[in-house]
Amino acid sequence: MISIAKPIIGEEEKKAVLEVLDSGIIAQGPRVKEFENGFAEMCGVKHAIATSSGTTALHMALLAHDIGPGDEVVTSPFTFIASANSILFVGAKPVFVDIDAKTFNMDVSQIEAVITPKTKAILPVQLYGLCCDMDEIMSIAKKHQLVVIEDACQAHGSEFKGKRAGSFGTGTFSLYPTKNITSAEGGMITTNDDVVMEKCRVIRNHGMRRRYYHDELGYNFRMTDVHAAIGNAQLAKLNMFNNKRKENAAYYNKHLKGVTIPFVPDGYTHVYHQYTIRVPEGKRDGLRAFLKEKDIGSEIYYPVPIHKQGFYREMFGDDKTYSEADFAATEVLSIPVHPSVSKEDLEKVASSINEYMAKG
Repeated sequence: MISIAKPIIGEEEKKAVLEVLDSGIIAQGPRVKEFENGFAEMCGVKHAIATSSGTTALHMALLAHDIGPGDEVVTSPFTFIASANSILFVGAKPVFVDIDAKTFNMDVSQIEAVITPKTKAILPVQLYGLCCDMDEIMSIAKKHQLVVIEDACQAHGSEFKGKRAGSFGTGTFSLYPTKNITSAEGGMITTNDDVVMEKCRVIRNHGMRRRYYHDELGYNFRMTDVHAAIGNAQLAKLNMFNNKRKENAAYYNKHLKGVTIPFVPDGYTHVYHQYTIRVPEGKRDGLRAFLKEKDIGSEIYYPVPIHKQGFYREMFGDDKTYSEADFAATEVLSIPVHPSVSKEDLEKVASSINEYMAKG
């Protein structure tokens, strides 16, 4: 089976974990600090704050910017549900704008139309490993005095005009096993703001600035040294992993027929957390079944946009249409692009897709 995702855990990760276990410092400790320093350097920012997941990274970032009940946050309906759920966690309301049909990211031309006096932040999702138009988003945020919190959970090492994802506003990343690098579970917040950094560190650790002195409500969102040890070893391989993803994507770009391949605007660097094609004419589900018969994994990210999820329909109603997000959900299909995919695998995937699409 050619899997849709496969974490690559080598001897470096195994050795690093055993060293932590032997050290006796298993909870948050020196490996977490090392991972934070390395991640901040990778993103080109002053600070990185390790946390227990990408979801808690989003949650903490919102709290650190004092976003709460009565506030609105502009984001995308076409993403994993944690992007919007984190806004609900702090008592704020997610306000959706439709996506761009080519990039699957927020259509920046629609953002200003939904800004109200209650709007506190823009939360762009750097989907599949491709950045949003961050120039325009940062310009809108400055004009309206809004915070920008990047959901870069799928965009480790992605760039917009030479600047890394996670370096524009307050960045958030996931380190789940399917991501471009993993710590088994974990997340990271990136920022150049000393105040945001300090708030995140306090929120992460039960609201403590001094041990057992709790100045505010906090959480246990810490990362362990066991997870950070894996993360450190993985971070050293990020460029290699991303380059292999780009090579695999380049093969698909050259050989796939009858489907729409990922669009990468000039000045953007895609890191292909997912290689997502659009399959026209209602053939997507048939193609997926055909690939499964040939032992080729694929996945639909995402079959139901957030505004159509049952919980969100119950809470907010279903009176708005996001036509591009709704249509994308009927056509998108992600195929194996991870670094473990071999040349033979690429050939099999591409030829199978071409065979099915040629049937007419």
